[in-house]
Amino acid sequence: MFKTIRNAWTIPDLRRKILFTILIIVFFRIGSVIPVPFIDMDALAKLMVQNGAASGDSALAYLNTLSGGAFSNATIFAMGVTPYINSSIIMQLLTVAIPPLERMSKEGEAGRKKIATITRYVTVGLGLIQGFAYWWYLKASGVTTYNDGFGVWYSAIVIILAFTAGTAVMMWFGEQINEKGIGNGISILLFAGIVARFPYTIHVLGDYWNYALNGQTQYFILVPLWIIIFLVVVWVITFMQDSERRIPIQYAKRVVGRKMYGGQSSHLPIKVALGGVLPIIFASSILSIPSTIQAFGFKPEGFWVGFFDAFSTTGWLYMTLYFILIIMFGYFYTTIQYNPIEMANNLKQNNGTIPGIRPGAPTAEFIRKILSRITLIGCLFLGFIAEFPLLYAAFANMGGLSMGGTSIIIVVGVALETAKQMESQMMMRHYKGFLD
Repeated sequence: MFKTIRNAWTIPDLRRKILFTILIIVFFRIGSVIPVPFIDMDALAKLMVQNGAASGDSALAYLNTLSGGAFSNATIFAMGVTPYINSSIIMQLLTVAIPPLERMSKEGEAGRKKIATITRYVTVGLGLIQGFAYWWYLKASGVTTYNDGFGVWYSAIVIILAFTAGTAVMMWFGEQINEKGIGNGISILLFAGIVARFPYTIHVLGDYWNYALNGQTQYFILVPLWIIIFLVVVWVITFMQDSERRIPIQYAKRVVGRKMYGGQSSHLPIKVALGGVLPIIFASSILSIPSTIQAFGFKPEGFWVGFFDAFSTTGWLYMTLYFILIIMFGYFYTTIQYNPIEMANNLKQNNGTIPGIRPGAPTAEFIRKILSRITLIGCLFLGFIAEFPLLYAAFANMGGLSMGGTSIIIVVGVALETAKQMESQMMMRHYKGFLD
């Protein structure tokens, strides 16, 4: 990867794109430390420590990690790119469920632009909703500076609009990176936000090492073991990201005029991690609802105390449902993204066949079985990556280092994808045709 970046830097066009992407990331990080008005920062810091948003051991820590720490500081980029991600997921699901949107998606570039415009409006709407929810949370916790009279509504409007504007600016940053930078814009911003939390993780790791020096000798083993496990998880993700099942395809020969076409062999690649990180995002979003309700002021009593404890990130119920939901959403995402019947029809129209399988329905059934098996392997992989950091943090009593599998997969996946895009652009610029 470092060799790819060094080679890309020698090409003026790619160097400009890399510098532009870095400039956008700098602006993003500047906005991530500018707080919105009418917030008591000292009270906010105490609140976030109390609810675990800053330490990584609560549901609110998920939003804080994706925003690069902006959420816990109530900055203008506190919502991060979460509204845009949710909007994209919603539009993706609606495109499958609503026929007019499905037809629009098949209209080529014009249809994609219309859907992108609708996605932007939905993003702003979700930004308003999430901004209102966050303001309500801050107000209920006594963090806002004006809590009575006209000042309540004035401060509410300013804070909510600041959060929403930050969401819109983040979306614009992502689009600018897509057009003038390198890599996928939203993914790059997610990557930058998560990487920005690494110094905090190193600081917490140092605290645990100090505990070891002060007599808690178990951390002499647990801290190095944590580093080894982190490196192993990164290697496993890197290996699985590039893993695929290749279905052999044989194209029949055909004569058109005086020319013969076809007759070559190829393959249909199916990635093992079909859904990427989306099943984990879906599962964690649903399971964060109980903790979010509790964080917004609900005081459990009786039965509800045990219920909410079970839904903590180290609770048995949370762990079990997390694994099951990842598998369910993995199959759901694969179902809406890959249609075996359509894939079989496309092969048939292009005179392609799978050796030993008849065209039509038998081919569709064969592809369906392959997809089912590959999806199961991919979901088990995602479940392992998502659960293992949480299990180790609970076992080792190192809650401050309970990095989510979502964060690790995003960082590794974005790094690999950006490196591949650089390689493809370098190959395109160094290609020599017959006129050279």
